[in-house]
Amino acid sequence: MTAGGRTGRPPLTEERKAETRLEIARAAVDLFVAQGVAATTGEQIGQAVGVSARTVWRYFPSKEACVRPLFAAGIEAVADCLRAWRPGQPLEEAFEDAVPTDSRLVRGPDRATMGALVRLTRGEPGLRAEWLQSYDEAEPAFARALAERSGLPADDLRPTIQAAMFNAALRAAVEHYAWRVGDETTDPAGAEAELTATMRSALAVAAEGLA
Repeated sequence: MTAGGRTGRPPLTEERKAETRLEIARAAVDLFVAQGVAATTGEQIGQAVGVSARTVWRYFPSKEACVRPLFAAGIEAVADCLRAWRPGQPLEEAFEDAVPTDSRLVRGPDRATMGALVRLTRGEPGLRAEWLQSYDEAEPAFARALAERSGLPADDLRPTIQAAMFNAALRAAVEHYAWRVGDETTDPAGAEAELTATMRSALAVAAEGLA
């Protein structure tokens, strides 16, 4: 019993809650890729993490929503890159170490698994909605970063338009890579190089309108 008279386990810290969300997200992705979304249950996701299905539903409203932490991870890292983007520096160089699907950022599945997840969004409406929602949420963050970089008011139209262009370039690059690679097994180093090249090409095109 605590000093205040309460019993039971202490409340989880925000950091631990975030870790649990990521663990659930990673387990959900692995199951979706291995057996499909329809065949995956909340009970299976919970078992893979060592929590109950009730815990899964406490964190997420649906099994498709379990992927949100992975789709959303990296938004602030990318925004930081935009703030640090130096005048005259090629935009693609500012993002050598920060792209939305980078497993180093999200501590999640490898690129092959994330690529398979992105491909699932093509035919799974629930996952597609989560995928697009993640980009909707990213765009205002990118606009604020570009406004700060340029010394413009947060509600200025220019960074808003620039953020929309940049955001679209990111999504187009990741989808282009995922659709084209397909489900075949690829060399990890080769996949890394191909995604990097695709991202560089997309950002170079976007920079023509962002400069």
